[in-house]
Amino acid sequence: MSVLVAILGLALLILIHEMGHFFTARGVGMRPRKFYIGFPPAAVKWTRNGIEYGIGVIPFGGYVKIPGMHRPAPSDLDVHFAPALYEEPRLLTDVERTKRLVGQGAFAEARAALATLGRALQSAKLSPKARRAADRGLSELDDALGPDAYWRQRTWKRLAVIAAGPGTNLLFAIVLLASVYMLGIPTDASRRVQDVIPKSPAAVAGLHPDDRIVGVNRVPAYDFTDVRDAIRNSNGKPLVISVVRHGRYVELPGVKPTKTDGVYTLGFHPAAVRYTHYSPPKAFALAAEDTWLVTKAMGTWLSHIASGSGRKDVSTPVGIVQQSSKAVDLGYREYLQVLAIISLSLALLNLLPLLPLDGGHMLFSIVEGIRGRAIQRSVYERVSAIGIALVLLLFFVGLSNDIGNIRGG
Repeated sequence: MSVLVAILGLALLILIHEMGHFFTARGVGMRPRKFYIGFPPAAVKWTRNGIEYGIGVIPFGGYVKIPGMHRPAPSDLDVHFAPALYEEPRLLTDVERTKRLVGQGAFAEARAALATLGRALQSAKLSPKARRAADRGLSELDDALGPDAYWRQRTWKRLAVIAAGPGTNLLFAIVLLASVYMLGIPTDASRRVQDVIPKSPAAVAGLHPDDRIVGVNRVPAYDFTDVRDAIRNSNGKPLVISVVRHGRYVELPGVKPTKTDGVYTLGFHPAAVRYTHYSPPKAFALAAEDTWLVTKAMGTWLSHIASGSGRKDVSTPVGIVQQSSKAVDLGYREYLQVLAIISLSLALLNLLPLLPLDGGHMLFSIVEGIRGRAIQRSVYERVSAIGIALVLLLFFVGLSNDIGNIRGG
């Protein structure tokens, strides 16, 4: 069950990311063509106001199709209509005319020529495969030539649409962290002693109820887990317990733990964990502070990855699910914290200036805005190939790490 909850949590983060793109695109006048919960093909779909909504058969994340992400090129017609031309050579005149207009940048005329080509295709006798390729070409090119195409928009609109995905993940992370602070976070009262068993090593050492253990063998203990692990891993050797008693630091005499049911213990019970609850303004301030700290840590991690020293820290959805499922077992607060960190990580990684990541699209939009004209499709494709290769490299490195962790290696 914990693994299922972890998978659903990751899927939710991806869906939230795509929702950011979708609603922002609609807000700035770019009408998305599709929005799916999950990935296509569709198990169920319907159309409303010209947008196809659906539930994909791959129940993971979400999918948004924004029209005309790239400036159309004459070569696009060769790719889409080659099978149809092979079977119906008479279509060549309409295809070549549309190609010429696209190459000249006469997009209104090219769209009209594309409509003429579409009518010719309707009467053509084509195989199912050629028909599917041609229909897809008509749809893709009509979107790319339309006035609401992404590549034709002003720079600020393009940046807003692309930044909305990572931005939504960032906002969601802050909201989750703030929620945890408002729900309450454990204080160091979890190290407080509830009671001491008479004649136990703890009693002999002079441990008192209400003492707060702050160290074992002069090693700081930040929560009860640190205290418990230090005692269990002592191998029966004497332990010096440091406590805070009535506001004063006290070191108790060294005492040997005893073995009970195969586990070393000192003979005391910890108090129930106490939680500190924060007001909404304070909770959001603390959440923003945590977000900044994680962002700085992510920058350090990326620098280590670039130098090769952080290879073991790379992970994939396999490792993410594994770690978040462990957090589910610990409790809902811990799970929400882990989910927030994953959401923030998705936002920051997507902002890397690599195509096809969001950061790459933002960088190209800025460059095109400065140049005053679109970058050639071939440049996009070459840069995207490099970006995809780097992302795949990170994925395979992370997958090898995850498999090694699962095997205990």
